[in-house]
Amino acid sequence: MKAKIISIANQKGGVGKTTTAINLGASLAMRGKRTLLVDLDPQGNASTGLGVPRNTRGRSTYDVILGDAAPLEVAVETEVDHLSIIPATMDLSSADAELMKSARRVVHLRNALRLREAPYDYILIDCPPSLNLLTVNAFVASDSVLVPLQAEFFALEGLSQLLLTVREVRSSANSDLRIEGIVLTMFDKRNNICQQVEEDARENLGDLVMQTKIPRNVRLSEAPSYAMPVTNYDPTSRGAIAYRSLAAELLQREEETAVSYG
Repeated sequence: MKAKIISIANQKGGVGKTTTAINLGASLAMRGKRTLLVDLDPQGNASTGLGVPRNTRGRSTYDVILGDAAPLEVAVETEVDHLSIIPATMDLSSADAELMKSARRVVHLRNALRLREAPYDYILIDCPPSLNLLTVNAFVASDSVLVPLQAEFFALEGLSQLLLTVREVRSSANSDLRIEGIVLTMFDKRNNICQQVEEDARENLGDLVMQTKIPRNVRLSEAPSYAMPVTNYDPTSRGAIAYRSLAAELLQREEETAVSYG
């Protein structure tokens, strides 16, 4: 069985992208799915949030994407059973310039992650908050893209550019790429704007919008400062429950897709 590779992406910062990468990864791992998180954001917040201190990050995704190290040599086990991470360092901020020198600049990560026989069921890629060469590399390497969408007034405006990038990658370098889903984040059901964003998203995007919504939750904000996912920090919190539900929905969708293609 090959690992399923999912990019978690939104070019807008502050939408819960890294929070989703960490907690979806942890939730899949808790269900027994061997999961690798690839931190492709130079800020390295996913690495910090899973307990990998900056001063311990020797080799990183920078070395992997440039072909100087194999993923399994760089992957670090986390405190969550079945969850490992390839950490990021600020070196990644110069990776775009390095990749531009390569004639095959968009396939570096795909070539590195061709570990389909590696001991993982899922590989999640936490993309940087931009549609740069790192993100394009992630899309070319992936089976699908999961988009965290903050429930705010301008949420849908930036989504069109991301969907256009997915379409361009599909037409050029990865014809199998698809949208895994769009997950509403920072959702407050008492807020009329959140309700309106959900209605607009479901009207325009239909079944692409996941049924699970991630609420605004203090525990979600606190967990990274303790270097752990919210599923470990406070398993009974609304945030932890929501991410466990998201993992279950993702797995259920995958089963239904497998049956439909039978």
